[in-house]
Order: sequence, then structure tokens, then C-alpha cells
Amino acid sequence: MTITHFDAVLLFSLFTSIVFGITQRAQPRMMIRFGAFCFALFVVGTVAGSWLMWLIKH
Repeated sequence: MTITHFDAVLLFSLFTSIVFGITQRAQPRMMIRFGAFCFALFVVGTVAGSWLMWLIKH
């Protein structure tokens, strides 16, 4: 089984967002919301950074 760079970023984002949600918020509902927010920011930031690197290269 091989894992692509994008899959690795998604896994990293998922696990990091879980840790951020648990450690940064007190109520379970807020933990889930903050974790989802962090996950979305990680993914959007990765896609934006990828496009930026592509634009710099070309």
C-alpha cells in the first residue's frame, strides 16, 4: 500500500485537528466544532499553498 503526499497531509490534518479540538476546548460540542474548523483550515491551506507553489514554478 502506498500513500500519496495528499493522503499524508489529510491524515496529518485529521490527527492534529483531533488533538487541537481536545486540548483547546472544554465542552464536547465545541471540541468537535473547533476540530472540524482546524481540519478545514489545514486542507484549504494545503491546497492554496500547492497552487501558490505551482504558480511560482510556472
